[in-house]
Amino acid sequence: QAQLVESGGGSVQAGESLRLSCVISEYTSSTACMGWFRQAPGREREGVARISLFLGTKLYADSVKGRFSISTDNARTTVHLQMNSLKPDDTAMYYCAAGRAQSGMCSLRESDYNFWGQGTQVTVSS
Repeated sequence: QAQLVESGGGSVQAGESLRLSCVISEYTSSTACMGWFRQAPGREREGVARISLFLGTKLYADSVKGRFSISTDNARTTVHLQMNSLKPDDTAMYYCAAGRAQSGMCSLRESDYNFWGQGTQVTVSS
């Protein structure tokens, strides 16, 4: 059972940056896909970015393209989400998640991710 622990959330002003980190307890085929999701009050959880730990490919939600960047360390046990030019609409609880690839691909579908962290709050004020 993989365990994920997020860190790096906080409160910032619009236009500022934050870097989230997620430490995962194991790197196996069950955790080949690592994703960041977020959920704002009153809204459904949405996929933000994901990375394939095997292939290194990345995918971003349209709302964060050009502002957020997902990366992993060489050991593939920590995944980062660099968030630049933050907007008030980015305010949410951010979750790290891990799951298997589906047909060799990593998605941003919540249902494809089996392991979840507890979440870290990001608040952006205008």
